[in-house]
Amino acid sequence: MTCSVKTTLRRSDIRRHPAISFPARPGRAFWLGFSLAGSLLAAPVVTAAPSSIQNDFSDNAVLATLPDVSPNLSSAPKNVDELADEVQQLIGQARKTGDPRFLGYAERLLGDWPEPDFTDRLRVLRATLAQSLHRFDSARQDLERVLQTTDQRQQRIQSRLTLANLELVQGRYVKAREHCQALADLYPGLIAASCLAQTEARTGRAESAYRRLRGQLASASNADPTSQLWAEGTLGDLAAQLGLDSAAVHWGAVLQQSPDDLYTRAQLADWQLQASNLQATLALTKGYDQVDALAVIRAIALREAGAPEAEALADSLRERFAEAQWRGTLLHQRDFARFQLDIENRPALALKHALANWETQREPLDTRLVLRAAQSAADQSALKRLQQWLAQYDQTDHRYPETP
Repeated sequence: MTCSVKTTLRRSDIRRHPAISFPARPGRAFWLGFSLAGSLLAAPVVTAAPSSIQNDFSDNAVLATLPDVSPNLSSAPKNVDELADEVQQLIGQARKTGDPRFLGYAERLLGDWPEPDFTDRLRVLRATLAQSLHRFDSARQDLERVLQTTDQRQQRIQSRLTLANLELVQGRYVKAREHCQALADLYPGLIAASCLAQTEARTGRAESAYRRLRGQLASASNADPTSQLWAEGTLGDLAAQLGLDSAAVHWGAVLQQSPDDLYTRAQLADWQLQASNLQATLALTKGYDQVDALAVIRAIALREAGAPEAEALADSLRERFAEAQWRGTLLHQRDFARFQLDIENRPALALKHALANWETQREPLDTRLVLRAAQSAADQSALKRLQQWLAQYDQTDHRYPETP
């Protein structure tokens, strides 16, 4: 018996050799090839369940067919470098394909390796894996240990980047800025500039952050293409926060160079959906029904467009989410909450899961969903809590609904 599990949204570009990756904005990751070499940063993975549970079938029935993607793990890595290379590749594959099985393979390999033999690079990779599985405290523990003990500049850069990303994702902006500034001191350039721009934008200075980063990108003609693309994507995020039409231009430039960037694809699709550009939304989400975030956006667009295939996709998502809940693998609740709000019209249930997600992830789209669900559910307590948090950081976003 086999089953297919595919998911997630975020970014990666894979290289076989080690490369430092930079979380310039939450959920994004690149393999950056440059003179230092390094390792990859993975962002949280959203798990979509397979189709509905069945227990009435013959012994010889084939329930589903897995794509031929399983790596050859017949022999254990011979040394720590071989192990790190294999784990790095597996995490990269999970991010590129949206298939969380690769994370399971990576976890298995790391779990079989003796803890006393872990190197700094392995700890960073284990933190990357933990981040992908939303085990943020475990990831933070490994990364802080590396910063305290390592004398390797490469691993210090990677740890700073990953910690900055973790703190930004969780809405801990003071700590995020500290890590971004330390990164700028250690590795100045567009990556660190993007990191700092994100923290400024989330704390009341979005307009100046956008203007400054746009100028830095324009003057960095000698920067490597990866850093330039990274800054371009960050500018898309900031422009969207400000409600500028240039958001679509920035994100479009990223997708032109990196069409498999699931994070940016989902951001742009969501932007087009909010603007009621249904045809653009459907074009961006076509062929991505196995990626939860994109599938939910597509289901909403199909329903609003009155398309005949809308209900079939909604049924598929119902089965997928039902089994994920049954298995206890509803890793990322934002997509489920949005499905309940915008497809099932269950604002109270949507709010419950949106708030549960918001406890650990406070990116703008997480906050926006809680606000929308709270308004639909007429939950003044939840609205007040969010309003107080937004006021604490002077955070505004054009995509947020109006709140009293």
